[in-house]
Order: sequence, then structure tokens, then C-alpha cells
Amino acid sequence: MADSACLPPRPVIRQLPPDAVNRIAAGEVIERPAAAVKELVENALDAGARTVRVSIEDGGLKRMIVEDDGCGMSGDDMRLALERHATSKLSPDESGRIDLLNIHTMGFRGEALPSIGSVSRMTVTSRAAGEDAAEMFVEAGRIEGPKPAAFSGTGLTGTRIEVRDLFHATPARLKFMKSERSETMAITDALKRLAMARADVGFSLESNGRNVFRYAAHPDTPEGQLERLGAIMGRDFHDNALAIDADREGVRLTGFAGLPTLNRGNAQRQYLFVNGRPVKDRMLNGVIRAAYQDFLARDRHPMAALFVDLDPEYVDVNVHPAKTEVRFRDAGNVRGLIIGALRHALAAAGHRASTTVAAAALGKARTEPAQADVFRPSTLWADRPHQPVIQPAYTSPTRAPAPQSVSTPPPSDYDGGLSTRVEAEPEAPATDHPLGVARAQLHETYVVAQTEDGIVIVDQHAAHERLVYEDMKRQMAAGGVKRQALLIPDIVELSEDEAARVLERTDELSELGLEIEPFGAGAICIRATPALFGEMDAAGLIQDLADDFAEYDAGLALKERFEEVMGNMACRGSVRAGRRLNAQEMNALLRQMEATPHSGQCNHGRPTYVELKLADIERLFGRR
Repeated sequence: MADSACLPPRPVIRQLPPDAVNRIAAGEVIERPAAAVKELVENALDAGARTVRVSIEDGGLKRMIVEDDGCGMSGDDMRLALERHATSKLSPDESGRIDLLNIHTMGFRGEALPSIGSVSRMTVTSRAAGEDAAEMFVEAGRIEGPKPAAFSGTGLTGTRIEVRDLFHATPARLKFMKSERSETMAITDALKRLAMARADVGFSLESNGRNVFRYAAHPDTPEGQLERLGAIMGRDFHDNALAIDADREGVRLTGFAGLPTLNRGNAQRQYLFVNGRPVKDRMLNGVIRAAYQDFLARDRHPMAALFVDLDPEYVDVNVHPAKTEVRFRDAGNVRGLIIGALRHALAAAGHRASTTVAAAALGKARTEPAQADVFRPSTLWADRPHQPVIQPAYTSPTRAPAPQSVSTPPPSDYDGGLSTRVEAEPEAPATDHPLGVARAQLHETYVVAQTEDGIVIVDQHAAHERLVYEDMKRQMAAGGVKRQALLIPDIVELSEDEAARVLERTDELSELGLEIEPFGAGAICIRATPALFGEMDAAGLIQDLADDFAEYDAGLALKERFEEVMGNMACRGSVRAGRRLNAQEMNALLRQMEATPHSGQCNHGRPTYVELKLADIERLFGRR
């Protein structure tokens, strides 16, 4: 038998005192001032508040005040609310059983108020309808009151909660707090997310006596919601957002998503709300990326605010103590709904591009004046006296221009960068087409078109790249891309490893219209190419695909990456910059863009055209 002296002493099991229990709960729920503000504001929203005012000092650590005009509490209700495991958000059914999955409010935890009170000095003042105002004081878990008080809230009823010296009872927690600026930013972010979820409620925030934001209440409609989102996410989002409204198998998705050309360098402007609760879900970033993968480069992210509503029994909100994460019972259904709804909205947007494209161009023109030797009309032809200056006839901006010939200078080595000039076509006035009628091609790269109230400048390569890509997708869906046989097959010399990687994808490349076969060691014979490319550098395409395949995972099927592969093929096979187009080709490009979904941006998320209104041009020249 082992010596009993070597055994460790038997642990003693003790019941923790209430103050220790509250501090432990506070560590789970109230990790920083922003969490306390979030809990208090959620309680205010559950109380039916229509106005919520928040004031903080020193990032909320010194002082925070949350006022609302909700239903308020009586003195007895207030005392009960400060006890552990007391809440108005859960009620038993006829059998006396409480269903923890049937949650219809922002939260159900009864620990918020007692947890905050256990680590701070908290004063709660409230007035319910037909009741006198009452006040209670809590310091480090010690409760005083209720006692009569004067109520000066935002309405006849409501609650005012003042929290001072947060974490003074747990000084170790203070060491983990960040700077005042960081804590203030966290509170601002948490409050803005709640404001996005409830456009029908007015919100305001003050920090150290300075107004941070003030949002007026809006009608509980999609238009009101967009107004609130625009106030928080920016006017650009308001002007370039696509409405989302779809449902599937009991799940409803609403909200707004930005056009692909309105994008950011990170995913911070992507928000998800589940049953009115702002949550941070890793699935959201992946789902949005999947929906936008045809339109954006990998390092760019769209803007979106999506609202998912479903039966509370099909979503678990108790995954995280702070309720910032959720778990769906059928995550696949929610994922498919979001992707399908976003893609449908993007397809419905047609050739539309965001207004930020033109705004950025105008802003750059205002802040970066052109060099004197580049933009001086009086000296443009000064050194070339044999070339007459063109004097265009004035035309009213509200009418299509009258047919007229554009006088062309005599031939010269310098043409001002103008590749092609197009005579006005009376049978195709600019008013008949959103993208106007082609008037010129500049530097063999940009097509200039005249619209009813401005001009459109099209990047011919980016635009044709999108058109080819969409055509390839349609042909793929119909059973494969049409191909054209080469009269004389092309032979491409590669390394043996590169050739092997490409030949492994022979069947899949055949579906994309590229027919290849081996031609000795390290060589590939190209028999046919995609018909929609016309004449193309097939050998260069094979070399580029070999480089692409070298970066793919070994077991990844080409079909799983066919969007990216087709995008690369479309980029290399489309009309290149530097090719001179005639009038018919330019107008055909414009008409195809108008009829093709997603033609407002290329496969990499860059805009395919910039539209400048006549009023904007007049402002550039000081006419307005």
C-alpha cells in the first residue's frame, strides 16, 4: 500500500458567495465597456424604446449613461431585475416549462444588470406608466433602494442607468483595457450595429461631452432602413446599394448589398443580423465572397448589410455568452439563400456601375490639375499651324445632336491621341441607349460615347472581357463552349512538368472550347480554340494556363475553378487595348454591354466605364 503521506490533500468543495458569482458572470458577459453598453441598450430596445441616448466618459470606464423612453420599471420590478437569474424575456408555458430555444427578444440573460453592478457603481432610475419614479443604487454587488426619485428621461416613462468606475471592484481587469480611443471606438461600433438593426429607433452617442453621432428615427420600411444604413455606412452605399428580398424554406433574407465597383480592402463593411440581432459570423464573409467571385479580385470586398429572419427554434443564440455568434440548424439552407439572393440582385443590376467611379474621377480632376503642356487648348495646335482648330457647333444638352460632319485635320504624325472619329448617326440618337452612341476612340483604348445628359468613357478591353466571360458562362451552362478548328494546329513547347499539368485537364479544357493533345515530350498540339475568341494567341494562352495550374492545389478539379479559369481565358482572349475599332464595332460593344448582366465591371472588379453628367463637366469648367 502506498504511503498516505504522499497523496495530495482532498479538495474541499465550497459554495461560492453571491458577490463572487456575480463577478465571474461579469467576466463572461461584461468583458469591456462596449459589452456593458450593448447589454443596456438591448434591454432598452426590448422595453419598447423609441429613443436611446448614450453618454460616456473616458471610453466608458469612468462613466456611462444609457437613457431610453421604454415602458420603464416599478420599484419592485427594479429590485427583482437586479437579482441573479431574473428576467422578463422568458415565460413558462401552460405546463410550467421554459423553452430556452424560443427567444424572441434581443437577449434573455438575467446576469446583465447584476453583473454590471457587481463590478461598478451603478444607479438605476426608472418610471413605469401609472407609477412614481424610483431609484436604486448598486456598488460592488451591494444593493440599496428602491427609493423615490425624480425622473428626467427622454419620455414620460423609461429608464436611466448610470454606471461609474467600471471594473473598480476588479482592478486586475482594468490592466487589460485598451486606450480610451480604442474603447470609445468599440462602443461606437457596437451602438452603430444596433442602430442598423433598428432604423425605427433614434440613437445618439456623446463622448466626453462631444457629439459622436445622432441618428433620427425612420419609418420601419426598406426605404427607412436604407436611410439609416446610408447614414452609418456612407452616402456612397446609399446611392449604390441593391435591395435584397428573398425567402426559402421558412428563412427570409432582406437588406442591401453594394454594387461590385463599390468595394473595400477589407470585409469590415459586411454586416449580418439574425432576427434583429447583430452577429459576427465567419460564414458571412465566405458566402459573400462566393456570390461576388465573378466580379471582384481576391483582395477586394463588397459592402453589404443582410438581415436574416427565421423561427427562433431554428437558430441557437446561446453559442457565446455575449450573444455575438449564432448557430443555424440548417446552415446550408441559409448559405444557399444568401448566395442565390445576392447573385439575383447583381444580375438584375445589369450594366450598372457605382456612382463612385465617376465621383473618384471628378475628385482626382479637381485635386490634381493637369500639367500646362498637356491640358492647354490654346497651345495644343500652336506648333502645328497647318492643322485647323475644330470649332464644334453648340447643341442643347436636352436634345440629340443634329447630324453634322466632324472636320478632320490634315494627316500628321500627331493626331492628339484620337484614334477614330465617328460621324453622328441620325438613326441612333443618344437618347435611345443608356450608354449612348459612340463618338470617338481615344488612344486605341477608350471609347467615348454621348448620352442624353453627359458622356460615357468605356475601357474597351475591360468591357469586352466581361462580355466574353458572360458568353462563356452561358455556353458552359448549355453544354460546353463552341469551338473553332484551326487549319494549321499550333504546337506549344513547354517543360515536361508544365505539359503534364495541362494535359491532365484535357477533358475539362475541351468543355471550355480548347482542344489539345500531346505532341511528343514537353509539347502540346492545339487543335481548336473557343469560337467566341476569334483570332487569338493560343500558344500564349496555353503557357498562361500552365502557370495557373502550377498554383492550384494538386487534387483540385478544374470545374471547381472554372469561373476563375474562364475569367483568365476571357481576359486573354478579349479585345486588347491598342486595337483600333470602327464605328460599328464601338456601337456594337455599347449595345452588348447594355444587354449583358454585370457588364459594369470586369472580372477583376474594375469598372468598365465611367459616366460623367453634363452638370459635372460644367462644374469642372466653372460654368456652375
